[in-house]
Amino acid sequence: MQKLIQKNNKEISSKHKSLSIQFSLDGFSFCIKDILTKQIVLLTEYAFDSTIETPNLLLEKIQHIFENDKALQDEFDKVIAIHQNQLVTQVPDVFFDEDNLKSYLDYNIKTFSSDYITFDDITPLKAKNVYIPYVNINNFLFQNFGEFEFKHHSTVLLEKLTKLHKNNFEDTMYVNVSYKNLDIIVFKKEQLTLCNSFQYNSKEDFLYYVLFVVEQLELETSLFQLFFTGNITKDFTTFTLIKEYVKNVNFLEPEYDFLEKSEHFFPHSNYILLS
Repeated sequence: MQKLIQKNNKEISSKHKSLSIQFSLDGFSFCIKDILTKQIVLLTEYAFDSTIETPNLLLEKIQHIFENDKALQDEFDKVIAIHQNQLVTQVPDVFFDEDNLKSYLDYNIKTFSSDYITFDDITPLKAKNVYIPYVNINNFLFQNFGEFEFKHHSTVLLEKLTKLHKNNFEDTMYVNVSYKNLDIIVFKKEQLTLCNSFQYNSKEDFLYYVLFVVEQLELETSLFQLFFTGNITKDFTTFTLIKEYVKNVNFLEPEYDFLEKSEHFFPHSNYILLS
């Protein structure tokens, strides 16, 4: 397990702090912000050597991190947890029925009667994000912090990108990259057309998923805009491969400069967590 720490912003000494946590089977990261100024105080990321096989093993990793990282042992006025997994689907408000959550997921994943299923509001889209959170980790966080808020990572991403894409009539693809997963979100004109996550193990997998979406949605490779965010730069082979097929490729610029001179992180990395 590799630990990367970006900037402990020593210029900020705050008594009122918020903690945002994001975790998946590939890693764990957290961000501390000053509540009054909304400035980032600390960003820490743990990248696992290999994908964790089960939520129980993930909990063991997180418990170890909490025991050894003093920054997580502080007191916080607000705590938000972000669950990153592929156990999710979007449902428009007009078709949503809270009594039938399991049926929505059954189209995409195998569910069990013991699964706890919940949902987030995606207000800008007038839709719900139905998903299975890691309940064992929620219970652990409750033991540590008491009441806290939790969301699915795609909820945060969709809320952010929908607002960003408002009044943009160009076909646009947003690709959020993590160590072993990529989220692909596509807007055709102003309408959300696709939101999906894919697991990749090679650069060929990465290229395949992006180009498969391009083909299925009939996007014109010389016209549509593709924006990357997350764990990718121009030096990555995956970026070079995509550039061979898609003309307009850029990075989604963040609204903060906290990572501008980082040794370990890219300016557009941890986009969901820092949003």
